[in-house]
Amino acid sequence: MECVFGLVGNGFAIVVADTSAVHSILVHKSNEDKIMFLDSHKLIAASGEPGDRVQFTEYIQKNVALYQFRNGIPLTTAAAANFTRGELATALRKNPYSVNILLAGYDKETGPSLYYIDYIATLHKLEKGAFGYGSYFSLSMMDRHFHSGMNVEEAIDLVDKCILEIRSRLVVAPPNFVIKIVDKDGAREYAWRESVKDTPASA
Repeated sequence: MECVFGLVGNGFAIVVADTSAVHSILVHKSNEDKIMFLDSHKLIAASGEPGDRVQFTEYIQKNVALYQFRNGIPLTTAAAANFTRGELATALRKNPYSVNILLAGYDKETGPSLYYIDYIATLHKLEKGAFGYGSYFSLSMMDRHFHSGMNVEEAIDLVDKCILEIRSRLVVAPPNFVIKIVDKDGAREYAWRESVKDTPASA
């Protein structure tokens, strides 16, 4: 029941992910961060099998860092997306990863961008995208309210509308979400939207 979505605004990109770690009918934790920093100006949000998600995103993160270390310049967002897609395509015929990815980044030359990469290595550049059961509601909300050139306040308002719709419509909706943003100042955590907090078990 994962929900990952993102959009591109005027000079920034936002990605949002639920924070539930779920197996079968059990919720193991509700503060799992599914959005990783690839480098200073890139974010990768992933959904899918927890093991595949963590292993594959860490593998991409380390290879992006290795490229920058070897060559002295970072990969562009488009290059990082194509590298990610290539690794998924290679694994598809051997030991496929069950992972879907939204990759957001900011480049000085081209500005913000958002790439959709699914588990069968489909790659598309989008202005808005989503994965998981929450996509049924977040995509319809974005179709209605999204427009090119949104400012941060408008984008966050739309994100909150999507989260509210998911929580009210999805039968097993995740309670918590993390929001991250990337712009000319870099990638950073913007906010959490929490309706349930993990409490430590009493001794």
